[in-house]
Amino acid sequence: MPPAPATDLPPAPERLPRRWHRRKERATAPAPLQPPPDERRSSQESATGPRPPAGPVAEPPYVGDGPPTYDAEPAALPAADPDHLDQLVPDTVLDGGRHGSLTLRAVSLRGDSTRFRGEPRRDALLTARFGTGPDAVLLLAVATGARTGAGTHRAAAEACGWIARAVGRSHARLAGDLRDGRRAELSSGLHRLTDHALGRLRARAAELGVEPEAYTASLRCLLLPADPARTTRVFFGVGDGGLHRLRDGAWQDLEPYPRQAKEDGAPRPEADGGERITMDLGIAAPPGPWEPAVEPVREPFRFRASVARPGDVLLLSTAGFAAPLREEPEFAARLRARWGVATPPGLDGFLADARLRVKGYADDRTAAAVWEA
Repeated sequence: MPPAPATDLPPAPERLPRRWHRRKERATAPAPLQPPPDERRSSQESATGPRPPAGPVAEPPYVGDGPPTYDAEPAALPAADPDHLDQLVPDTVLDGGRHGSLTLRAVSLRGDSTRFRGEPRRDALLTARFGTGPDAVLLLAVATGARTGAGTHRAAAEACGWIARAVGRSHARLAGDLRDGRRAELSSGLHRLTDHALGRLRARAAELGVEPEAYTASLRCLLLPADPARTTRVFFGVGDGGLHRLRDGAWQDLEPYPRQAKEDGAPRPEADGGERITMDLGIAAPPGPWEPAVEPVREPFRFRASVARPGDVLLLSTAGFAAPLREEPEFAARLRARWGVATPPGLDGFLADARLRVKGYADDRTAAAVWEA
């Protein structure tokens, strides 16, 4: 029988190792077609409905007996005025720094309900350093615009800006009072500065033709000496919010409660360690070297000077952050475990901690924390 003619066909498949075939099939098999991410969702779903997998970035965790009602991520952007684009407010602001023995972390973010409705963040945050060297002072200011009235997010930002200008112009005198421990002078002087800042808000309300209550904000501040040898920490402000300290593994509520103490007839709460709590009920002080006296504030002025210890964490917050910290033990415990360690969290870690969600607490959140080395 004549030999079979030559051919270019490859050897018979059964003569090749089985692994070779599997590799060949994997190398030549076409990849399955995938629609673009924005086409994977049905057109019947709303913007806040089910979403495709988020990839490697996990959804912010929550505590409590169930997930919060609202979506964890922003939905609609707030409406913008093309003639006033400088009034746009970003969803989230993050800041931090280190000065001597102090490590600062601060964040302000839109609440879940505000994101859902496409409204601007009503909370405002300002961090600033005035002066240099041992006479420098640090200011942390947080504010929340009133719920009633339009544009109160601008009122919150203006309140922070005006108190910062007033403190900055008087920072040399403030640094001297902090250095010498003159608490009475600090209380009266900062009261006048706060009156001046909130008086500017009332004047702006008159310019806009609205009632003062429709264009106002709560304003709360921490004033800190940058000098590591000075351990006095001063809180002052007007309106609701929180002042807490994490010391020896436990949260301490340092908030002065002037109205509650007055209504209940209870004695004014005394601070531990001989610290003094000072409260003013909005009575205007006579003009002094700080600023001209203006119309007194309508909310009680709150003031507290305390002495820091190594390892303390001092936390200033708006009501949207203070409420779950006071009322949800699991929320407070999670932050205590995260922030009660020797090394403060980085900016990304602090943001993740501030986003810890709790069902029923969907307001804007602003928190400024100070770690003592």
